[in-house]
Amino acid sequence: MTERTGNTSSKSNSRIGLMLGGLVACMIGLSFAAVPLYQIFCQVTGFGGTPQVVEAGQVQIVDRQVTVRFNADIDRSLDWQFKPAQLSVNLKLGEQTLAFYKASNTTDQILVGSATFNVTPEKAGQYFNKIECFCFTEQTLEPGQTVDMPVSFYVDPRLNDDPSMADVTTITLSYTFYRVKQEDAAPHTTAQLTTPLSSRN
Repeated sequence: MTERTGNTSSKSNSRIGLMLGGLVACMIGLSFAAVPLYQIFCQVTGFGGTPQVVEAGQVQIVDRQVTVRFNADIDRSLDWQFKPAQLSVNLKLGEQTLAFYKASNTTDQILVGSATFNVTPEKAGQYFNKIECFCFTEQTLEPGQTVDMPVSFYVDPRLNDDPSMADVTTITLSYTFYRVKQEDAAPHTTAQLTTPLSSRN
């Protein structure tokens, strides 16, 4: 009787051990997925002032105008110069616009960076649609290299139908560049991933 009880207890402990092991594996997997999932969530919902990423297409243009200002920041770990090529643009809702940021590697070594972005006020994030940009992709600059980085966007005309957006006349688009460590960079980062419209060494 004691032997059967011991076998049952051993099997039960084995099952519990397997269940706990599976739970730990799931938690580890979720922790690795958390960042990209959060990024996707923000892009879909506009949460935290994150602009939408859309494909080019015909959009109705509404006569209401907004001013889009451009801001550039850079983490102290990345020894680049980074700034918008224009301070602001005025555009109508639904009007597709192309703007540029300029990045320069001021060092004597190859550096890899990656940019994050957001818009303010945050409530306008769901209406700010980016068609093409350099965000979330690794950008490699050779020593002394300067590149122009384009961003194509429009402000959704549905903003005009949202009563909570009645006070929005200016939207600020901000990019922040961070350094990507060489050991974390993709194998092909010695090539420029965003094709520069102009560059010089």
